[in-house]
Amino acid sequence: MKKHISKHAAKQVVKGQIREWAESIIIAVILALLIREFVVQAFKIPSGSMIPTFEIGDRIFVNKFIYGAKIPFTNIRLPQLRDPIRGDIIVFRSPETPKKDFVKRLIAFEGETVEIKEGNIYINGKAVDGPASVRSVYYYNVEPYGKEGYPVKVPKDAYFALGDNSANSRDSRYWGFIPKKNLIGKAIFIYWPITRMKAIK
Repeated sequence: MKKHISKHAAKQVVKGQIREWAESIIIAVILALLIREFVVQAFKIPSGSMIPTFEIGDRIFVNKFIYGAKIPFTNIRLPQLRDPIRGDIIVFRSPETPKKDFVKRLIAFEGETVEIKEGNIYINGKAVDGPASVRSVYYYNVEPYGKEGYPVKVPKDAYFALGDNSANSRDSRYWGFIPKKNLIGKAIFIYWPITRMKAIK
């Protein structure tokens, strides 16, 4: 009888341990999904459009919380820490192919006029005087939205963004403007490869 009780008790202990492990795993998965959806998400750089800032194959962390993460299947966003700033490297849904995510540098905001002239960016008729990350790139003219002599105005609830590798970047010069609703977050850190690990400016 005692032996039978011992076996039964042992089974109950094993069941309890399995239940605890299962609960821990489920909680960990839920937390990981919440963090990925609302706080930080990993992305891989697929092209050379942001060289030298990013190399092909770089893996980066993107802060989704800073601009207010979007609640899935809605147009509702959580409260943001701050507004996007000119020069931020942003990740967003492609205006051309919504299933693709792009990474570019934010150049202009709604209501501003943008023109590329002699390789420089002009906002509202004045050369951009900051940040250095924008001024250090030579930007090439591309039709229809980057043609010299034809300033374009950024519409309401939209952004204008360009790649750091201007000669090899499909960006706002080609397809125009990024709807604010397409914004995913701000690139903050290269975590792989280890030799390139660093915070992103």
